[in-house]
Amino acid sequence: MVKEIIKQMILDFQRQDLESFVRRDFDFYRIEKKAAICIGVRRCGKSTLMTQIMSDLISEGVKRENILFMNFFDDRVMELRKTGPSLVTDVYFSLFPEKKGAEKIYCFFDEIQEIPNWEMFVERILRTELCEVYITGSSAKMLSTEIATQMRGRSLSYELFPFSFREFLSYKKIPAENTTTKEKMILAKAFEEYFEKGGFPEILNLTRNERIGVHQEYFRTIIFHDVVERFNVSNPQAVINLANRLLTSVSSLYSINRLYEYLRSIGYKTTKDFVSTALGWFEDCYFLFSVQIFDRSFAKRNVNLKKIYCVDHSMVDSVDPNVTEKKGYLLENLVFSTIRRGSSEIYYYKTGSGKEVDFCWIDKKGNKNLVQVSFDLNDEKTRKREVSAIIEAMDEIKEKKGTLVTMNESDVLVVEDKTVEIVPAWKYLLDFEYPEKKIFQTKDIML
Repeated sequence: MVKEIIKQMILDFQRQDLESFVRRDFDFYRIEKKAAICIGVRRCGKSTLMTQIMSDLISEGVKRENILFMNFFDDRVMELRKTGPSLVTDVYFSLFPEKKGAEKIYCFFDEIQEIPNWEMFVERILRTELCEVYITGSSAKMLSTEIATQMRGRSLSYELFPFSFREFLSYKKIPAENTTTKEKMILAKAFEEYFEKGGFPEILNLTRNERIGVHQEYFRTIIFHDVVERFNVSNPQAVINLANRLLTSVSSLYSINRLYEYLRSIGYKTTKDFVSTALGWFEDCYFLFSVQIFDRSFAKRNVNLKKIYCVDHSMVDSVDPNVTEKKGYLLENLVFSTIRRGSSEIYYYKTGSGKEVDFCWIDKKGNKNLVQVSFDLNDEKTRKREVSAIIEAMDEIKEKKGTLVTMNESDVLVVEDKTVEIVPAWKYLLDFEYPEKKIFQTKDIML
């Protein structure tokens, strides 16, 4: 029965039209005998990216029958969670026996982390079959050195996030040029829409009420499937309440102790270890991210308070509408997600006098970049506080330039030998430089 279902799924896919979608600002390396692993939160566009790669292959002359696609999240193949994924290639070659060892097969495996021992399966077919392998998943474990070891170096891992502002402009067919006053006004207007809707591709044409409903469904799917089921959580309601608490606190400091006390106050008999572990679960599925204080000491980074951010600022607004009144927090979250697309080394900075700068992030050249975020600087006290914090931080880490991101203000401040550029958010997002290829070295993920 399972073989027949797999056979039908393979044939059904090969008869489907490959839809055309907005191109992502993303490139894969195609390296012989290495699987390309694309990782990111659910519904951010990983499967669509796979479809685009398939279309490219077909345009290069690859026959449709030489493309094998399998979605392991499909409930029809749940049996593979017991038997492993080998049956998929067995069934494929039973359909096309003449291709085995004679023609290159292009394997696309969606959400493969659902199947146990997938790493050994992929390593084996790369070693023994004439094939290329492309994989998607929603677990940061797929970036870990453990996976790299099991695959014996036969993988390259990439991260994909919801639409960036530049990708949103492509979707809306709005040019990104910003030379003339009119062009800048158009981009500022488009940014207002992006700020409201966020970057999940599926929701961009929906009404506000529809968007809220879909975002909330994403939230439930991530929590129940990517956390509760994946990690076999015994107290799912505590996880839900913890996730909601963190969403109401985006762009703010948190501590394990405070979160533990919160869960205790609403009736959950839990532990601090549970809270710490749950935070790792949220980060594993690319839902929430913790940012440590900038300090050379690993111990100090761990003991100090951390800040929390969500993968998509608009999703926060949909799950917790009270956050709408705190637009500055949502703007800071958006700046975080922009930086996170280009770097995983992001910290917040606290000066010797206790002033805070929202981000101190390390670029691919090893340079430190200070970024402060303020929704507006109309209030003179706010302006003075934000500018003095970043100037003091620049002085301490010996940097000459800093950036202050606002909703729509633009200016350049020069204080002695230091320059603070005040930029509107739309411009900062457009000017942000991502790595030429979004490839990340394997690393350990603490869970």
